[in-house]
Amino acid sequence: MKIKCIAGFAVITKDSNGSASLYKTAFGLPLEQQEDYLFMDRYPGANHFGVWPLKMVAETCFGSETWPDHIPAPTATIEFELSDADSVQAAVQEMKQGGQAFIHEARDEPWGQTVARFISPEGVLIGLSFAPWLHEEVPAK
Repeated sequence: MKIKCIAGFAVITKDSNGSASLYKTAFGLPLEQQEDYLFMDRYPGANHFGVWPLKMVAETCFGSETWPDHIPAPTATIEFELSDADSVQAAVQEMKQGGQAFIHEARDEPWGQTVARFISPEGVLIGLSFAPWLHEEVPAK
C-alpha cells in the first residue's frame, strides 16, 4: 500500500456546541457547516479538519445514530489517502491478511469518497480513503 497523504483529521465529539465554541470561536478557524458537521478543506498544512458528532460517525459506520456498546467510542479519526478506489480495496485485503478487523470494508459514500474504516489500538477511527477531489489540480494563487 502506498499512502499519498493524510486525507483528513477530525475530532469526534459528544458536545457539538462545546467543540464549535473551541474551534470556531476560541481558535478562530474558518469552519464551514454541513448539518452538524464542521469542517475546513485545504487549510495550510492539512487537507481537511473536521468536528464530527459521534452520532454522525455511528450513522456513517453502522447506519444508526448509536455507537455500539461493544466497540469503544473513538475521539478522533484520521484518514490516509490512497491513489485510487482500487488501492483502497487492495489495502483492505492486505490488512485483513495481516489480521486487521474492519468496522466496514471499502465502500462508496454518498459524497463520492471510497473509504474503509477500522479502530486502531489507540482507539482512533482510521480510514483508508480515496477522495477524488484531493487528486484535482488546485490553481496557483
